[in-house]
Amino acid sequence: MWRKASAALLLALAVGYFYGGSPELPEQILQYIGLPNVQTPSQSDSLEQAISAAWEALITLPSRQWSKVAVGVNACVDVVVSGVGLLQALALDPGTGRDHEVLHSKEDLKETFIHFMERGAAAERFFSDEEVFQRIARAATEYPGAKLYVGGNAALIGQKFATYPDLMVLLCGPVGPKLHEMLDEQIVVPPESLQETDEFHLILEYKAGEQWASTQAPQANRFIFSHDVSNGEMSSLETFVASLDEFQPELVVLSGFHMMEGQGRELWGERLKEAVAAVADIPKDIPIHLELASMTDKDFMNRLMQEQVLPIVSSVGLNEQELLFLSQAGEGPHAALAAWKGTPDVGRVSDILFWTLERHGRTEPSSESELTRIHFHTLAYHILATVDGYWGNQAAAVMAGARVASSQACGLQAVDVSKVELKAPLEFHSSHFEPREQLSVNPEEPVTVWHRGNVTFHLTPVLVCKRPLRTVGLGDAISAEGLVYSELKSQQPF
Repeated sequence: MWRKASAALLLALAVGYFYGGSPELPEQILQYIGLPNVQTPSQSDSLEQAISAAWEALITLPSRQWSKVAVGVNACVDVVVSGVGLLQALALDPGTGRDHEVLHSKEDLKETFIHFMERGAAAERFFSDEEVFQRIARAATEYPGAKLYVGGNAALIGQKFATYPDLMVLLCGPVGPKLHEMLDEQIVVPPESLQETDEFHLILEYKAGEQWASTQAPQANRFIFSHDVSNGEMSSLETFVASLDEFQPELVVLSGFHMMEGQGRELWGERLKEAVAAVADIPKDIPIHLELASMTDKDFMNRLMQEQVLPIVSSVGLNEQELLFLSQAGEGPHAALAAWKGTPDVGRVSDILFWTLERHGRTEPSSESELTRIHFHTLAYHILATVDGYWGNQAAAVMAGARVASSQACGLQAVDVSKVELKAPLEFHSSHFEPREQLSVNPEEPVTVWHRGNVTFHLTPVLVCKRPLRTVGLGDAISAEGLVYSELKSQQPF
């Protein structure tokens, strides 16, 4: 009874403060009455400062580190431009958003761009008409302020690995003269991967709050499209696998399967079988990380999951769109969700990660799957989910991935707390379903750990860049950094 009376008194005091013209409440009152997420600017600043300082203190490299990493097989030159600016330069008028699985025209491009811009979501599509694409590409390279970068998940992951001087990196993919010139000198490219022309990918970026007529972006992101047959057919995959014998890597990173989807079912059906046969030739004692990217064909995703790719890789990296689509394609938990609204609910994300490892991973001794690790990243937080007994140093790995997201988005080498903000929920549940745990983030030890069966989850918040300079390649940098700080345990549980 006295608790209720005390609470009522404190609430009355709080109301009195507001009506008395005082804009701030004593901190003790706020804590006692439990008003959610009430932070003064100084409190908020201290949270970002505490998290950044904790990352610096707690992120340590594992005792055993990789010395050779092989990465393949998608590589290209990214042309980065203002999305709204380029579409206006192409004389396209704003309109209604609509998603197209494959782009056949400038109108399809405009509608699909608007569809994802108004959601603030990343996506990637294949442009089927080569002639129209080349005209758009030419306009993009000539657009004021257009920038050329190393592109393709494999090349970007290779570039991130190459920032570690003791790490030898092999990159296989369609490497043209411009791309070869832009690659870090530490990266080894087999002669068979070199080609006479570059593959160009167009990256249409938009800023948080940017408007085009009635469309407004809730957060900064990008839309990618290309007419890229070499990467679409994963034409470098066999060269990549053949080069492993001589290079002798300790870790293999694979990406580019999503590019196959745009080739149409008749082509990708047969090519996927050939690709899986090639990947199956990689020695079993070499862990394989698969980096996923935006896909729209549920049959293609199901083939990747059930019978083809997921069971033969050890680790997967993906974002919130890819995770939800994976569940939708496999009729997993929360598959009825059309899309995430705002920051993805941690409990729902945890459910899908757990289902993926239980259904497609090596959670049982009888399983023939190799999958034991998933690195999930979304704007506000990251989660590493691992089957117990296979991976070490995962708290440092998930923090390292978040730290690089915070710094790289701002174009910096280190986190500047004045340029970032905390958007992650400080309290959340381990599942959307009962029984579940209520969990919280401690800024001074910013990794929250929970367990479901023999799967362990590590979550850390991201300090989100307030004015991001470049969003392309963040997912690749996150996964690469997480792998650098991960250690594969020599003693396997089964």
